[in-house]
Amino acid sequence: RVAVTRGNTTVGLKFKNGIVLMADKKLGSRLVETASIEKIFQIDDHVGAATSGLVADARVLVDYARLVAQINKVTYSEKIGVDLLVKRICDYKQNYTQYGGVRPFGTALLVAGVDDLGTHLFETDPSGALVSYKAGSIGQGRQAVMELLEEKYKEGMTQDDSIVLGLEALQKASEGEKLDARAIEVGLIVEGEKFRRLPESEVGQYLTRVPTAS
Repeated sequence: RVAVTRGNTTVGLKFKNGIVLMADKKLGSRLVETASIEKIFQIDDHVGAATSGLVADARVLVDYARLVAQINKVTYSEKIGVDLLVKRICDYKQNYTQYGGVRPFGTALLVAGVDDLGTHLFETDPSGALVSYKAGSIGQGRQAVMELLEEKYKEGMTQDDSIVLGLEALQKASEGEKLDARAIEVGLIVEGEKFRRLPESEVGQYLTRVPTAS
């Protein structure tokens, strides 16, 4: 849990017909190749996940989630339900809390997806517990982010307004440090479309709409 609370700030918000995930990668140096740091992952065409905590642990969970999704697709010829996928991930995480010789995964996930039942946003913690949210956050500055979302989030927001609010939340968590479009990763899952990432140029355009911190 300590690894998660010290990890990068990650935010997820539902909007009218989809969900946005975003993460501040906090590069730390201008010499870092931004493409080498990944905090948001595609699980399937209709599911994405954002992570905070130990990166290596996150990769293991993402690979497991991808495997579960593909096995379901091959077995049943249909995409896996988002809630079922998240429960499988949580069962896998929980197994690592009850045996000697292993340690719990040091990462939390925000899993977002769209299926026949609608849009879904789940938070899973290292213990394997899960909570469903309309808007949520994991990582450093979570309390400040959640306070902002409690105040400003509205159901049925547009995609654009949700992205701007998410960036505003990341800005609040950064404690006065200006956000850099190179370090912000944004993933979108929209009804009827495949998971996609926003290019840096588009993220930069949205950043110009973020209210200036007082």
